[in-house]
Amino acid sequence: MSEPGAASVLVLEPYYGGSHRAFLENLVRYLPFSFTLLTLPARKWKWRMRLAAPHFAEVLHHQRPPADLVLCSTFVDVATLRALAPSWVQRLPMLTYFHENQFAYPVQVDDERDFHFGLTNYTTALASDGLAFNSAYNLKTFLAGVQGLVKKAGDMAVPDVEATIRGKAAILPPGLDFSDFPGVAAAAPKTAPVIIWNHRWEHDKNPARFFQALYQLDREGVPFRLVVLGQAFQRQPAVFEEARRLLAHRLLHFGYVASRAEYIRWLHQGDLVVSTADHEFFGMAVLEAVRAGCRPLLPNRLSYPEIFPLEFLYDDQALHGALLAALGKGRLPPRQARQLTEPFSWTHLAAAYGQWFGSFSGNHPGLMSVQVK
Repeated sequence: MSEPGAASVLVLEPYYGGSHRAFLENLVRYLPFSFTLLTLPARKWKWRMRLAAPHFAEVLHHQRPPADLVLCSTFVDVATLRALAPSWVQRLPMLTYFHENQFAYPVQVDDERDFHFGLTNYTTALASDGLAFNSAYNLKTFLAGVQGLVKKAGDMAVPDVEATIRGKAAILPPGLDFSDFPGVAAAAPKTAPVIIWNHRWEHDKNPARFFQALYQLDREGVPFRLVVLGQAFQRQPAVFEEARRLLAHRLLHFGYVASRAEYIRWLHQGDLVVSTADHEFFGMAVLEAVRAGCRPLLPNRLSYPEIFPLEFLYDDQALHGALLAALGKGRLPPRQARQLTEPFSWTHLAAAYGQWFGSFSGNHPGLMSVQVK
């Protein structure tokens, strides 16, 4: 909620849905700035990346909301926006928040990567005054992608990629709102521990590895029950239907729940949350489950080593043994669940975002880069 005299932030978000929408709703809720949001529905992301900049530039030629700075997501081509927007917009500090980057974002199994989208991210980074990445892993893979791209430039001079981008980049986790999570109860006796899957039903989360590991536990007679949550799409890996059939006798729930309250209730039933992801820029779903008391079991790669201690990480070839060990440890103690997740709550991160915005609006001098671990 804004305070009198607070700086005005103009937000341009052409993909207003999912984690992008939740991020902005919580910025508005927790930061003492005045926000004006110009948004488009979350669909046709490729067209959004190509045309959102001229679209918003045209809108801003006809309306002038109060603004001391501009915040864009990476679906906005900031270089094009600066060229086409009215002069009053061009003079404003422009910040970009990287929820993801198109160099490391997974493509569909049968699609070919279009590096023009990565190039748009690169020129956006160059044209922005400030950048924030949701994890150091996101920044690292972005820089690696840009380095690979500029090597193709031949005899064309380009900026010193790493120095230029690092010089304007902060690491700011996206923040989670735990205000609707009840306190974590102490572990209650169960006939079998409950495993939670709460990731998107897509190939980059490697559900095949997850379910193959559970099939082995099932054949060995290891006691466990299973809750499968997460968002499903029209195209989804066939292993989900296979798992529904082969693990039917283990299932407590299988499928997406639209109600957040119901989703949180299911998380509180869990003992263990597992990731087998091949790709993850941050890990919000895991943090939600941990806040509910689930013990995390995560690959020792991607963004996870930034967020969780080594005791919760496993090497890929050791998944089976790690599962057996984790199932025997039970839920997290309530105090530990809170300690692991509170640094990523909005109540903790709001001040860092306030300093980031303030360093460009003049209200709060000094850029604060939050380094995880």
